[in-house]
Formats: sequence, structure tokens, C-alpha cells
Amino acid sequence: MTRGGQGLARVAVVVRAGAAPLWWLGVVAAGIGVLVPGLTGRRIGVMAGAALFLVTAAVVGGARRKRYGELARGAVRAGKQDVLQDRRVTARNWRRGHRWWLVLGFLAALGSAFAVPAAGGMLLAGAGAGLRLKAGRIGRVERSADELLWIRVDWLSARGGGPAGKRVKAYRSTGVAAGDAAPGGGRRAVADRARVPSGRP
Repeated sequence: MTRGGQGLARVAVVVRAGAAPLWWLGVVAAGIGVLVPGLTGRRIGVMAGAALFLVTAAVVGGARRKRYGELARGAVRAGKQDVLQDRRVTARNWRRGHRWWLVLGFLAALGSAFAVPAAGGMLLAGAGAGLRLKAGRIGRVERSADELLWIRVDWLSARGGGPAGKRVKAYRSTGVAAGDAAPGGGRRAVADRARVPSGRP
């Protein structure tokens, strides 16, 4: 990092980092859980799981919406000395920081199948879907403002998350061509990546 500069991570990438692991762990847990009759029976378990999936996706997807909006509206332009963190590094930091929570969540989802088959796994998958929805909403904000939103790495939690936490004072913004992630935190198309400068806003 250059003198006086800050390491910046994409807000949408931090939000989206947990979506895939939660989704796939939930799908696997639900798939295994549906094989267990459970106390309620499979039919009730799957119906309860579907309700949990929808409710969890809505709650996670809408959580702290006002706070994200306030930070986005107050974003300040990133400086030339700031260093943009790669999408892969940001996602890896989140997943490493949350790996034991992911393992515990998966085991809890499996264990719950003996009471309510598949429901725990579908709840996990719903959380993953909610994070994906939230990242998509951030992406729409970025496209409408024609800018990307970033957060100082040192304002993230020790586990690499919390992009709207109390310690976050403001977001930084860059043009839409900065970094290696598209609006919403997904991978850029191959043609776009070839034109994107890396490392600096």
C-alpha cells in the first residue's frame, strides 16, 4: 500500500461472499435431511423448510437496508493512493473468518433433520439467497449512480464482514471500471476484465 493510502474492499463482494457457501451447505443439508423421516415426517418438514427459506431470504436480504442506503448516499471519492482489494481476496477473507460458523450451521442443519426433515438446510439456503438478493440490490444502486462502492478493509470486522457495522464511517466510491468485480460483486465478463485497470481507483 502506498504512503497515506487505504486498502479498500468492495461492499457488494463482502455481502455476497457468504451467499455461495450458505446456499450449497444448505442444499446439501436439506438433501441429506429429507432422507430422514424425522418427528414431523418429510412432507411437513419440507413445507416448513420452504416457509423458512422464504422468510429467511426476505429478512437477510432486507436487513440494515436503511443503513446501507445512508452509507451509499454519503460515499466519498476514493483517492489515487488507495489500493483496491481483489474480489477473490475479499471473499476468501470472509470465508476464512466465518468457516467455523459455517461448519456449525451445517451440523446444526443436519441435526435438526431428526426433528423436522430438510428444514434446517432450507433455512441455511435461504440465508445464502438473502445475501445474494442484498448484493444484487447494492449492484442496482451502483448502476444507477454509475459508481462502485468500497469500504476500508480496516473497518471490516475481524472475520472480514460487517460492511454496515458501527465502525464504518463512510463508503468510498470509484468509477464502474475500477477493480475486478462487476456491480453487485459478481465476476466481470471476460471482455470487461481485459479493459479494467487493477489496484488503483
